[in-house]
Amino acid sequence: MPSPLKNYLSVTKKEWNGLIVLLILITLVLAAPGVYKKLHPYKLVNPNGFDEAAARLPKMDADTTKLNNVKLFLFDPNHLPDTAWQKLGLNEHQITTIKNYEAKGGRFYNKADLKKIYAISSDDYKRLAPYINLPEKSNYTAKTNAVVDINTTDTIKLTQIGGIGNGFATRIIRYRDRLGGFCKKEQLKEIYGIDSAMYLDIAPFIKIDARKISKININHPDKDRLLVFPYLTYKQKNAIVEYRNQHGDYTQLSDLKNIPIIDDGILRKIEPYISFK
Repeated sequence: MPSPLKNYLSVTKKEWNGLIVLLILITLVLAAPGVYKKLHPYKLVNPNGFDEAAARLPKMDADTTKLNNVKLFLFDPNHLPDTAWQKLGLNEHQITTIKNYEAKGGRFYNKADLKKIYAISSDDYKRLAPYINLPEKSNYTAKTNAVVDINTTDTIKLTQIGGIGNGFATRIIRYRDRLGGFCKKEQLKEIYGIDSAMYLDIAPFIKIDARKISKININHPDKDRLLVFPYLTYKQKNAIVEYRNQHGDYTQLSDLKNIPIIDDGILRKIEPYISFK
């Protein structure tokens, strides 16, 4: 018969398993600080006050340091030299983007136009905006008092109008050739980059001789000319030719109403450019 002391000290299998688990937990708790220190070495500050974490952080960005040394000055962004943009803190990519914009006929008419340059961030704009110094609007009107007929002019004469650079002059001539000539000034706003503000600036120095329009003979069209005509889609152009082949020559503009994909709005736009013989 077991003694009372032996019965008191005896441990069941379940109690023994629990004891082992408890010992493991105690070991993990005691080891945790050392493990944490190894996994997070940057958070400790030594007794001498040296912040080891700060010493391991990346140094300040080079561009930020450079901008802190920039001395801003008043400037006109139009045709500003590369060196001046550099002094204002812009990098080579940003300067190249601005120069490409100007080469295509772009111009800065107000401060907010600088935000149109995709390479200029909102922070760049906020930094530079107070120093943008654009001349009075009158300085951007005409370089000459001459009024230019855009149905007969060339790119050289167009660039004599304030606000029209080589890029815009080329676009105007190309669009004129696709149309066959302009019938009204407002058509200039159909050209990419010419918004309402620019149109108002250049319109007083432009005239149009509608007699110079080259019309398309709808019954015997020049295929190349019809192909580039901007007011009709490819499907509409093809439908016009096919309908004529099936029903004979057109005699008047209203005949085109028989084509389902041509409505009154399109007819109004193409009327100045269509002839029937």
